[in-house]
Amino acid sequence: MIRTDSADGSVDAVDAGIDELLERVRGGFERVEPRDAYDAVLAGDALLVDIRYAALRERDGLIPGALVIERNELEWRLDPQGSHRAPEATGHDLRVVVICNEGYASSLAAASLHQLGLSRATDMAGGFQAWRAAGLPVT
Repeated sequence: MIRTDSADGSVDAVDAGIDELLERVRGGFERVEPRDAYDAVLAGDALLVDIRYAALRERDGLIPGALVIERNELEWRLDPQGSHRAPEATGHDLRVVVICNEGYASSLAAASLHQLGLSRATDMAGGFQAWRAAGLPVT
């Protein structure tokens, strides 16, 4: 069972497994497919953020134009009010699409960004592997 604060939907306590937690947090935003993420970036409507660790990036490559921020630094780098924010963290209305390897960790990361007030944060279904399988650019 997952208990939430009814005012903002944030998770207060979790008495469930990861599958239930993922289902709960994914209910708080609309995930995007790789092609939609690509189109949003081309239109200037989204910032792709790659949270994969270095070994995966070295093994599989990078998405051109994606901002690389490893998961353990994500909140500090994207908090528009934070002293360690990335220059791209321009405001709470920024549309961020978080990408991990297969689309699991990115869902939890997007939920965390929502708690920071980044209400347009989401993640990409299937992660980097789905991006590559869709034939989208990789360097």
